[in-house]
Amino acid sequence: MKKHLFYLLGGIFFLASCSKKENPIPTPTPPTTTPPVVVTPYVPDNSFKVVAYMPGYRDPSGIPDVKYKMITHLFFAFLNINPTADGSVVALTATESSRFNYLKAKAKANNVKFGISVMGAESIFATVANNATARTNFVNNLVNFVKNQGIDGLDMDWEYPRTTSTTDVNPNNNYTLLMKELSAELHKNNKFLSAAITPGVYVSSNRHAIAAEVYQYVDFFNIMQYDGGVNYDTAEPLNHATMKMTNVSLDFWLNTKSMPKEKAILGVPIYGKSSTGSNLAYSSIIAASKTNANVNEATVGGVAYGYNGIPTIKQKAQLAKERCNGIMFWEFGQDTNDETSLIKAANDQLGRAY
Repeated sequence: MKKHLFYLLGGIFFLASCSKKENPIPTPTPPTTTPPVVVTPYVPDNSFKVVAYMPGYRDPSGIPDVKYKMITHLFFAFLNINPTADGSVVALTATESSRFNYLKAKAKANNVKFGISVMGAESIFATVANNATARTNFVNNLVNFVKNQGIDGLDMDWEYPRTTSTTDVNPNNNYTLLMKELSAELHKNNKFLSAAITPGVYVSSNRHAIAAEVYQYVDFFNIMQYDGGVNYDTAEPLNHATMKMTNVSLDFWLNTKSMPKEKAILGVPIYGKSSTGSNLAYSSIIAASKTNANVNEATVGGVAYGYNGIPTIKQKAQLAKERCNGIMFWEFGQDTNDETSLIKAANDQLGRAY
């Protein structure tokens, strides 16, 4: 009887053991966690800037590498807003693309930040900025261009956002919206945003169009202190970019409009203008005579041109150092490549190594 009981108990234990093997208690699986996405906050570059523009209609192959070492930022000009006003942009031509890529490679090799400047008809900018759908489309197209091309940033050259009249001091709200949305998307991708703006020296409907709110969205403003009319400065009636113009412009933006110093870039021309408004590259003015480098007016081919020679450029470079956070040149390809170079003169005055 005891033996039978022993066998019975053994069978029960055996069956229980088999049952446990067939239906094991599952081991809890630790919960999977997705690592948080680390977003690097955008940090603006507040260093002193030497900015140059290079238009797509000019062949850049003749510019020596040393000239790239004289600048910190280079903009290809231009990527054009599409006249359809739907927020699309016009593709670069084959020639423009070739020159764009050439300049991008040169900039990268010389540690220069490279960007694209956006241009187009004033009316098209106004139409796009006024329509939420077109504005968003425009922002997306611009940001995608910057990202796909692997460049550092973008310059907005809307000439010009306007107020309702010459006496209206209320800003252009559509310009504010455009720059706010564009800044957010560019900065999210660690790309900078700059803007080319009016000198603000004339009473005009564009003078008060930029709100102080925009200062926080834009990394720096390239103030176009040139193309003044004849007799703006009676001391230099033919000079379209006198020291007077520069000082009045800086007083307007830095004092009247309270632009932060670190956002202000002093713009200078590398070309002359005649009394009838025709332009001539500084390099052509110097080709007529190297003595023209030290004055602000010269006659070439029987036509008198006003411009900025080396002494004036050095004065402006010093002013940029004292009152602004950089100097800008329109444009790179109009300069000489020897001791008469205006960009070289500015660097020498600033004490920059190159």
